[in-house]
Amino acid sequence: MSIRETDIPALARGCAVLGTGGGGGVRAGSLAAARAVGEHGPVPLVRLAELSPDALVLPLSGIGAPTVSHEMIHSEDEPKRVAEEVERLFGRPPAAVMSSEIGGSNGVQPVAWAAWLGLPLLDADGMGRAFPEVQMVSMHVAGLPADLVIMSDVAGNVVTIRPVDGLWSERLARAVCVAAGSSALMADYVVTAERARGAVIEGTVTRALEIGRATEGAADPLAALAAELGAVRLITGKLTDVARRTTGGFVRGTATIEGTGDDRGRTLVLELQNENLVAVEDNQVRAMVPDLISVVDTETAAAVQTEDLRYGQRVTVLAWPCDPLWRTGKGLDTAGPRAFGYDLDYVPVEELAHG
Repeated sequence: MSIRETDIPALARGCAVLGTGGGGGVRAGSLAAARAVGEHGPVPLVRLAELSPDALVLPLSGIGAPTVSHEMIHSEDEPKRVAEEVERLFGRPPAAVMSSEIGGSNGVQPVAWAAWLGLPLLDADGMGRAFPEVQMVSMHVAGLPADLVIMSDVAGNVVTIRPVDGLWSERLARAVCVAAGSSALMADYVVTAERARGAVIEGTVTRALEIGRATEGAADPLAALAAELGAVRLITGKLTDVARRTTGGFVRGTATIEGTGDDRGRTLVLELQNENLVAVEDNQVRAMVPDLISVVDTETAAAVQTEDLRYGQRVTVLAWPCDPLWRTGKGLDTAGPRAFGYDLDYVPVEELAHG
């Protein structure tokens, strides 16, 4: 299978939904991917089992504040500089590109990065969604050492970091990112295909395509999307307040949705840190990380990223279960509510929905 230009709109829709508000808006990434595929041809989509055991997998993602990524757009140069540094360090070039996070633009732009590098794209990622911090990846949960981070920015700088663990990789990479203007391209957990087995979440590019295609031609796009996701509808209403600030390389804030129609009289508040982290109604948590919470347009079911939230938008908030890896002890320690500073015991969204 290959990713063709005609596949990119569906991939972008699916990645936007999986982005849970973060990962960067998909428009710029879609344009870059379409142009790259148009110039270089379709990008082969490969499974991990198709790579030789010693093949190097290059996980790539944009790091920084989504609000900044609109203005500091990655070019062909950044992935090439990162790949050259990988080849210098390992003595051989990478064999495949992998998205570090399938959510948002970070799920779409790897198509362009792979096309520019002349490499296949791995049907996998490190999150199954989007998360804001470097250590919040399946490779960290699986126990792989976070001993190498390579970053490149629009100014041409290349920074190689040798952190002692995942938490230090976040601190150091974030500092470099802020110095670069809160936007950079990053490779971390560069591993062989053999070491990647069981440490990455497989099939997520295909999953994003399935989600994106679920609403194509649907009479009721919202119902079609919710059914495809197996999602709980938390509220349908109007955005009445958005408080957002960019600080420390993140977008932080809250969004308030007042119910309309059958939900009139209800109010849902979303807590944001690049992604939608916690949904609260009447002081009761309705959904929380690591489960996925996505804001979508009520009419079209198109996902609305945190940087695009505006007063008066008619939206529906959907929530659905995360990959089982995130519900393990190490997974919750890494990306559960307490990892973001919330004094909450994790409860699965399906239990909250029926509780």
